[in-house]
Amino acid sequence: KKIFFQASNPGQFENDSDVLWQRGHVPETIAYHGRVGINTDAPDEALVVCGNAKVMGRVMHPSDSRAKQNIREVDTNEQLRRITQMRLVEYDYKPEFASVMGIKDT
Repeated sequence: KKIFFQASNPGQFENDSDVLWQRGHVPETIAYHGRVGINTDAPDEALVVCGNAKVMGRVMHPSDSRAKQNIREVDTNEQLRRITQMRLVEYDYKPEFASVMGIKDT
C-alpha cells in the first residue's frame, strides 16, 4: 500500500527539511513525531480530536484484558482492606477546561 499526502494550500509544506512523517518500523505503517490535531490547530497532546471519532476496529489500551495474561481472582477481604487505605477525593473541573471540553456539569 502507498499513502499520499496532498496539501490543500500550495506552499503549505514549503520547508521539506522539517519532515516529521516517516515510514514505520512495521510494514504498512507511518510514524509522525509531534502532535496531531483534528479540527484544531493547537493540539496540546499527541492526538487531539475536537469532535466525534468513529472507530471501525479495535481500540487497545494497557488496561484492556486482551493485553494481559495470568488473570486470576484475588482475596476480596484483602483488596477491601487495601481500598480503605486509599485517598478518595471529590473535585470540580476548572471552568476553562470544562468549556473547551464541552462539559456542562463541572
